Amino acid sequence: MGQQEQVATSLAGAVSEEISASLAPVDAELRRRYPGDPGTRQPVHTVYVPGDAFAADTLRSWGDQALAALDEHAPDAASFAAVLGLPEELAEPVHSRVRAKLEREPVEDLRVDFEDGYGPRPDAEEDATAARAARLIAEAHRDGTAAPYMGIRMKCMEAAVRDRGIRTLDIFLTGLMAAGGLPEGLVLTLPKVTYAEQVTAFVRLLEAFEKAHGLDAGRLGFEIQIETSQAILATDGTATVARMIQAAEGRATGLHYGTFDYSACLGVSAAHQASDHPAADHAKAVMQVAAAGTGVRVSDGSTNVLPVGPAAKVHDAWRLHYGLTRRALARAYYQGWDMHPGHLPTRYAAVFAFYREGLEQAAARLTRYANRAGGDVMDEPATAKALSGYLLRGLDCGALDMAEVARLTGLTRADLENFATPRRGDLTASAQ
Repeated sequence: MGQQEQVATSLAGAVSEEISASLAPVDAELRRRYPGDPGTRQPVHTVYVPGDAFAADTLRSWGDQALAALDEHAPDAASFAAVLGLPEELAEPVHSRVRAKLEREPVEDLRVDFEDGYGPRPDAEEDATAARAARLIAEAHRDGTAAPYMGIRMKCMEAAVRDRGIRTLDIFLTGLMAAGGLPEGLVLTLPKVTYAEQVTAFVRLLEAFEKAHGLDAGRLGFEIQIETSQAILATDGTATVARMIQAAEGRATGLHYGTFDYSACLGVSAAHQASDHPAADHAKAVMQVAAAGTGVRVSDGSTNVLPVGPAAKVHDAWRLHYGLTRRALARAYYQGWDMHPGHLPTRYAAVFAFYREGLEQAAARLTRYANRAGGDVMDEPATAKALSGYLLRGLDCGALDMAEVARLTGLTRADLENFATPRRGDLTASAQ
């Protein structure tokens, strides 16, 4: 033992107390505005199906069509890997897991669309379609065939379609209540938001429904779709999307980028409207910064290039979709849109490859951190949070198994969750 150090201070305890008292409002504001990630599963994609096309067998039909596309255009692991450029060691694990996913859970998140994908219809027709959507979703939850997340995209809050959107939402939610109550995993999407006041109005609408049915305040959350330039930059130069998150009063669950509406709003020609356009990158970067720490998650958009036709065209579309999905994952956009059943094989291939190729490195780094073993990288609590979040997302979607993660790390899922949701102060302290 070395010589015991003499510890001396110069400040009275009252100084610290005064500083803490002066910062109490800031502390409260940080807790309110930046609660952190909710720690729940985030779907890897959202599938949009027009209201009139949604049926009891839609989820299974999408899975069957995706499997048929694989059988026709990449019937084995080697051919699928050759199309996508997968390394040999990932070919079989990815291919087998993609097929298993399509058989077990082909769609993670489904939105019955009453906006662009549905269009203007006679009121009586949209009324009936909304009621039917509620009945089918309630039945899917009762018989165990529902996707983990399901809901609707209503028409927006602009004057021309506002009343129609409100009525459709009311019919849908009322139908769910009559069928047994709001199911877990219910998601509502508000499209084409341009002003924070529209978000506030939607909050008031949800409050009114909750009060009408005696629901807990805040039971209904929603996603905000970013499809206009005004949603990113306001006339005063501030980030509108940040205001929208606050205007949601804790109800916002996601920000979804609308590739084609946003691109068109900026004058991007149709041939260049894509999720990797510089305009798209700027919008999503602003969304990402605005949402960081708030518990609101960011979703990428979609590609409109469909994998249909002869094998060469399907393979080209698959490579495009796979590349865009991998690009999004590297930029921390862990969710996107899929527009066609043929997109499912490459969605899951990209997601599974992303998590499997990084599994051993992430597991090793997290293990060294957990055991304070050091290594060639000096990781901190924030990095441990990212590493555990990576593994948890891989587990949630089926890319990884808990048994292999436990074998590599010696950690349980509860351990991973503890690292993924640390106390706020832990993130500002360096690893010891």
